[in-house]
Amino acid sequence: MTTRVTLISPARSESSEAFRFDDGRSLSAAGLRDARRARAAGEALLRAAGAKVLSPSPRCVRTAEELGLSGAASLTDVRLSGCATGRWRGRTLEEVGAADPEGVARWLSDPESAPHGGESVAALCARAGEWLADLADREHGRVVAVVEPDVVRAAVVCALGAPAGGLWRVDVAPLTATELSGRAGRWNLRAGRALADCGDGHGHGEAGGDHHGEEEGGARQASS
Repeated sequence: MTTRVTLISPARSESSEAFRFDDGRSLSAAGLRDARRARAAGEALLRAAGAKVLSPSPRCVRTAEELGLSGAASLTDVRLSGCATGRWRGRTLEEVGAADPEGVARWLSDPESAPHGGESVAALCARAGEWLADLADREHGRVVAVVEPDVVRAAVVCALGAPAGGLWRVDVAPLTATELSGRAGRWNLRAGRALADCGDGHGHGEAGGDHHGEEEGGARQASS
């Protein structure tokens, strides 16, 4: 049977607005307003889902709550945590680049590296792939997951069978839905739509946000 997974990225946090590597802060005032505006669309997706799951970060939990998911904190899965960035946590890419330019260059060019002392991009992608495979084995029907942007990127990379370095080529705007359908080893992708467009039968265009298309652009998103 087919598994349909809708990956919802969280609303903006204070850290993401400053392009900082996530440090556990919850939604900014603007992010909170955006999440509340998207509540109707979020509730529609949640009602249709047989299973719901979240990244354990405060911004994902709060986003899910604002979208109408009750008991959100009890639905987290540590396997959907954002990429651990070790010493870079809470810093901007510019700050890290000034202090450790060689480390940043290695991080952008080698998905197996973890110069910050945390998790490598390759490990993140492997973790996302294992979660998708497990989901396809256990859940048949609709699944909604409110997850960190880098988890969305990693899931897309795995679904397309792309190399881990392809993560830098995937942009994920706040409060967008990326849809995967299929089964383990064979997934179809419907790229990110603005959450407010979901459920209306349209929304095939790009969601808002900047689309850099280069490693440093992806890295800037990864630090948000």
